[in-house]
Amino acid sequence: MMKSNRRSFIKNTALATAGATYFMSANNVWAFSSNETVNAAILGTGGRAHALAQSIGLCSNIKLATVCDVDNNRLEKFKQYSLDALGYKVKGQRDFRKVLEDKSIDVVFVATPEHWHAPMAIMGMQAGKHVYVEKPCSHNLYENELLVNAYKKYGKLCQMGNQQRSSITSNQAIKDIRDGKIGDPYYAKAWYANTRGSIGQGKNVAVPDYLDWDLWQGPAPRENYRDNVHPYNWHWFRTWGTGEIHNNGTHEIDVCRWALGAGLPSRVTSTGGRLHFSGDDWQYYDTQLANFEYADGKTIQWEGKSCNGMGLYGRGRGAIIHGTKGSVLLDRAGYQLLDLQGKEISYVKEGSPGTSASTSDTSGFDGLTVKHIQNFVNTIAGKEKLNAPIDDASMSTHMCHLGNIAQDLKVSLNIDKNGKILDNPKASAKVKREYEPGWEPKL
Repeated sequence: MMKSNRRSFIKNTALATAGATYFMSANNVWAFSSNETVNAAILGTGGRAHALAQSIGLCSNIKLATVCDVDNNRLEKFKQYSLDALGYKVKGQRDFRKVLEDKSIDVVFVATPEHWHAPMAIMGMQAGKHVYVEKPCSHNLYENELLVNAYKKYGKLCQMGNQQRSSITSNQAIKDIRDGKIGDPYYAKAWYANTRGSIGQGKNVAVPDYLDWDLWQGPAPRENYRDNVHPYNWHWFRTWGTGEIHNNGTHEIDVCRWALGAGLPSRVTSTGGRLHFSGDDWQYYDTQLANFEYADGKTIQWEGKSCNGMGLYGRGRGAIIHGTKGSVLLDRAGYQLLDLQGKEISYVKEGSPGTSASTSDTSGFDGLTVKHIQNFVNTIAGKEKLNAPIDDASMSTHMCHLGNIAQDLKVSLNIDKNGKILDNPKASAKVKREYEPGWEPKL
């Protein structure tokens, strides 16, 4: 039945022929013969949840059993979407705590607003569930550390949704770098460019009857409901979001760190601001240039432009790694090996349906997500190792937090080997947020 549904779904999506060939081929890298199936729940039914549901439908040995959202309108629409995409009904739930109490659920996918990511992931592991948490894995540095400690304490798998770690071509690019094809790599640059509009000035309005605003806020201090926050613009408010460096920069910063074989930096600086628009409620930066320096001299730089869509190297997002003998330019769609003058030596395409470096693609679905989820499932079955275990993946989120703190205070941050901020009380005060009483995550 599941195979039939999966074939029908592929046939009826834009992936069509390419998808069927790629996902069903004998060389499919994630296929295995185990008959065990894990039951999954998706917490949050926004855009990313649609990509997760599609991907689950294309994976082996996993079934979407339950979806959860505090917005009843979105929940009901997503239940219908799941039926159309997967060919079977899923349960709906408004309170994620009831999902965690359900003994039939083996894994949870956290795809909520960012202030919920770490608390839900921690509570999921405490409830005995394996967790797939979307990036960024935390709202602040305190939660970042707490999440890693939970991963070590409760013995459950936790993978972050930095799906490029499961890309065939990105892995090959990293191998080329490790094999010395660009010499010694020393500088990596990541970027993201989009044309987001102003979010205006919100007005306090009555909470819609279909929305549980109290549970939506969860661990965050309580605020009045206003008309320019839900369902997407929370990204740009400090109470709930973490800005563009986390919203999108996490992905390519992670790729750069991976390529350089780097952990946490020793010095962080950042410049930029809310420059493209002014006078609206957007609280983070629409323009940011963050630099992460390492003790051995290596450097990672992230350039984020939320409201000016001019990208680099003809790409809206991507990363380039420079070495003593050449460079590697890579994104989700493939990579180029370049000599010291920038002349192309080779170009390898990913081949995964739906992969794109365009930031105008809002679907969020691609073959990399399928592979990343299948890696997660296969690891549960004991057949693989996680491509993005939270103790490593969280370092990329950690860096983004440091970038925001450096930008907030307009200072250079010195960082110790454990990622702690040195000799700056104002910066250290930003490590942890204020929590609504009774909601602070604890182990």
